[in-house]
Amino acid sequence: MASEEVLKVVFPFLEGVDLASCMAVCKLWKDIAGDDFFWKCLCAKRWPSICKRPNPSTLTYYNLYRTFYKRQHRRILLPPRISFDDLDFFIDIWAENILLFSEVVPGSVLQAGFKIPASGVCEMLKYHLEGSEYKMTFPVEPRFTIPCGQNQNVSVSVMVGKKDSNKFARIINKSMFDYIDRSSYRALAFDYLDIAPDYPFLTGIRAWISLLFMEDKKDLMDVFGIQMDFCDVANSKEEVLWLLDMLDWK
Repeated sequence: MASEEVLKVVFPFLEGVDLASCMAVCKLWKDIAGDDFFWKCLCAKRWPSICKRPNPSTLTYYNLYRTFYKRQHRRILLPPRISFDDLDFFIDIWAENILLFSEVVPGSVLQAGFKIPASGVCEMLKYHLEGSEYKMTFPVEPRFTIPCGQNQNVSVSVMVGKKDSNKFARIINKSMFDYIDRSSYRALAFDYLDIAPDYPFLTGIRAWISLLFMEDKKDLMDVFGIQMDFCDVANSKEEVLWLLDMLDWK
């Protein structure tokens, strides 16, 4: 049997990556492995309905497979148009009608985070804070406490402002801390972002904010820090800044 016939028998058993590698061996292998019949068979394994088109397009099955056989790598974002140095965050926390916390937090402080206290913080919370997900944290000074079981009466609002244009956007609007993760000593609240009308397909994106509290306080949540993140969709500094830029600024 001629070598060409052997290759035509063997190639249909190969996966796409291996068949593509064969195309780099020599001109003969490239010509044979480039036969669109082989690539149609591979496409039929992944997307059988694609091969049932009554009028196939001029796009070859090789190009179709090469384009869609795996997820595209994460695209590199352009530099954000804003920076944390341009922003201030306005955070207010109430227990019913009592104001517990009210601060203007510069974006640079929120971005920098804070050093985890040496004692009193559970290992699960330390593991969470040191994780790879991008999150913004800052210390609460002075600390405040919330009686355990009354967290559902505690609400939070967060606004963000641009220093150079005096424009503001809403991040969280009077959301309740109605969930406590007792394994990592966090009380969580969230709200859906108000995205500018220029981005009509961006909906349902949540902003999360957490109260971080000490362990070994039986009847009180001793809050020592606050964390905010958009981990549903944004997992890097650049992604967070682009998301903030797309808010409905007024």
